[in-house]
Amino acid sequence: MKYIEAIAANVNDLKDGDMRQVRVGEKEVLLNKLDGKFYAIGAHCSHYGAPLAKGVLSGHHVVCPWHNACFDVTNGDQNQPPGLDALACYEVRVEGENVIVSVPENTTGLRSPDMAQFDPNIDGRTFVILGAGTAGTHAAETLRTAGYQGRIVMITKEDKLPYDRTKLSKAYLAGKASPEEMPLRSPEFYDEHHIEVLLNQQVKQVDTTAKKLTFSNGDSLSYDALLVATGGKPRQLDVPGADLRNIFTLRSFEDANHILTAAESKGRAVVIGSSFIGMETAAALTQQGFDVTIVSPDDVPLKKIFGEQIGKRFQQVHEENGVNFKFNSKAVKFEGNGQVETVILDNGDRLAANIVIIGIGVQPATDFLQDVNLHPKDHSVVVDEYLRAADGLYIAGDIARYLDWRTGESIRVEHWRVAAQQGRIAAHNMAGKSVKFRGLPFFWTMQFKFPLRYVGHAESWDEIIIDGDLQKQEFIAFYVAKNQVLAVATSHRDQETAAISELMRLNQMPSIDELRNGKVDFVNRARSN
Repeated sequence: MKYIEAIAANVNDLKDGDMRQVRVGEKEVLLNKLDGKFYAIGAHCSHYGAPLAKGVLSGHHVVCPWHNACFDVTNGDQNQPPGLDALACYEVRVEGENVIVSVPENTTGLRSPDMAQFDPNIDGRTFVILGAGTAGTHAAETLRTAGYQGRIVMITKEDKLPYDRTKLSKAYLAGKASPEEMPLRSPEFYDEHHIEVLLNQQVKQVDTTAKKLTFSNGDSLSYDALLVATGGKPRQLDVPGADLRNIFTLRSFEDANHILTAAESKGRAVVIGSSFIGMETAAALTQQGFDVTIVSPDDVPLKKIFGEQIGKRFQQVHEENGVNFKFNSKAVKFEGNGQVETVILDNGDRLAANIVIIGIGVQPATDFLQDVNLHPKDHSVVVDEYLRAADGLYIAGDIARYLDWRTGESIRVEHWRVAAQQGRIAAHNMAGKSVKFRGLPFFWTMQFKFPLRYVGHAESWDEIIIDGDLQKQEFIAFYVAKNQVLAVATSHRDQETAAISELMRLNQMPSIDELRNGKVDFVNRARSN
């Protein structure tokens, strides 16, 4: 293997706790200094390629500025998702005052995590993962990185290998991502690591006592440990005409392809619901050339999540891009000759529509489970701090209800990164470790040119402290209850967001008085840990 060497820095260029992006030949490298020693790893996050030098170095790990993946800067290992691959780790030596980095000529800056080899003679157990979303995907790979050498079976009712579901509404519908960019791993990856993926399989029952799955075709599969990560089922609108063609929900790759096929004719689209899925879909269809109207029973979009001010800013951005809103309204009927043509609202308004997207939330897909504690509110599965619901049964993702370690409240979080975190923790526990779930929720949205990051979880709050300018889309909003910051929403403050997420994880956020006074140096606070 050929290597490229270069002087990356002077020994005095970096102080302890510093990092910078440098070039070694044509390769970009993240150079760090910790406890007097230099380290070099791949410069870009394995998720979407964010430059890690613009993130935050806290202790031995760097927090990605875009979506808060974390990597150990001493070896490139990934500590927190999203993203699956680790980062390449390069040889560093000091000669005199020169810091010299050696990089393989063909490096991509990434590397697959070290995984145990499948060997049924050593471990004859069968671990099953029901669901092939992000929780299931991270769980399958974590089982191997945790040393499990038995059989892994991942089951999905879809006809595709695990893919990046977040891209469906954020990029795929808008024509910014191709089908080839959607899979999280190749078929060869699953073959190499002996992860069986059963496509087009529907499980109709899980017997937790007998530890057995029954499929809709009558076949069964016994397991030693099971992770259920089936996610949510889109809520349907039960009104006359709901069975007309070109009325869709958006949850799967298949849904998105149906929408894109129907969207080829352009025209008018009506989106029912002003949640994330509704707002992101509206933005995507508008960029595809549709005249879009959002129908919502609320008076401000996303108000329950972000509050009125930020919700109105999202509304303004959408309206500036041609999206129309019908607030305080509900769709009560669809009309058309075989295919939807008109949406009728409860106030009598009639909206022309070539396609309709229903985005009114999801409900946990848990109907097939027996002898587990289902929450009466939404039929989510109540789990302990190890994400365990019964002997040998673990739950992750949208269907898991757990106690928030920060507040003690019972919560269920429908976020991509939380599902990935829970999939990893559940896998560690299935593999015999004893790891408590202490994840910090994080999600992101991009609507037109309005990006927003959100850290934490707040279903209600006493006040919102805003630092910055909402109109310029450059701000940090702190959601405060009982003198504690429960959540933070930001736009165009990515490095500070990474620092805040780290301070929240460490339970070292500034006082509320400091936040009200403004100008807190979050980055340096996070770096000092």
